[in-house]
Amino acid sequence: METLMDASKIMDHLPHRYPFLLVDRIVEIEPNKTIRALKNVTINEPFFQGHFPGLPVMPGVLIIEAMAQAGGVLAASGLPEDKRDQMVYYFMGIDKVKFRKPVVPGDQLMIEVELLKIRSKAVKMAGTAKVDGKIVAEAQMMASIGEK
Repeated sequence: METLMDASKIMDHLPHRYPFLLVDRIVEIEPNKTIRALKNVTINEPFFQGHFPGLPVMPGVLIIEAMAQAGGVLAASGLPEDKRDQMVYYFMGIDKVKFRKPVVPGDQLMIEVELLKIRSKAVKMAGTAKVDGKIVAEAQMMASIGEK
């Protein structure tokens, strides 16, 4: 699987940094349409210390956040390069969220996000997260677009 963007390139599109950057690679992108991203889930993630000791499970809200971050890269990909640095995306809402299976250390999340609507000040996206080809989470997400 080819890497189109590694973590350093992703950080050119998002304000997130360790330990909150939850997307490791972009493997496919069609600007203003779809994106596929990877998140390698490792035991050294800081949230596993408390969620849960002896039974590490990735928090569902962080799976959704990983989808939102991939969606942020997708939304930014449709902007001219000189505008990307000036824009920021803020979560507005989440609908139709479903968690189907726990995500544990050693899993690799394949995140797929589709842009449903984009307006000058808002974006709506649908996302899924899969492990071994099986959906583990899905959601519709909305974000507002603002200037930094």
